[in-house]
Amino acid sequence: MRVTVSLLQHEFIGMDIKVVKSTNPNYVGITGRVINETRNTFVIRHGNNDKVVVKNTAVFHVALEDGTIIEVEGWALVGRPEDRLKKRTRRRW
Repeated sequence: MRVTVSLLQHEFIGMDIKVVKSTNPNYVGITGRVINETRNTFVIRHGNNDKVVVKNTAVFHVALEDGTIIEVEGWALVGRPEDRLKKRTRRRW
């Protein structure tokens, strides 16, 4: 699937996500459902625990509703969810 600006403006709460790369090795491999999102972090339900992952230092695999998995750089997701909708994004790919 082609990554578009609309994906960056998508609501991530409730989506399945996996951390595939990070500068913090403890984050790599965290898989689960996003239960909360702040400006700089995702809260991911990993098993019975909630893990807080910093967006700017990680690369995520996001599973869309149709089963497509997309790799997203965390720096592109930094910002409050409601502000990402309004923000104009330049394509860097």
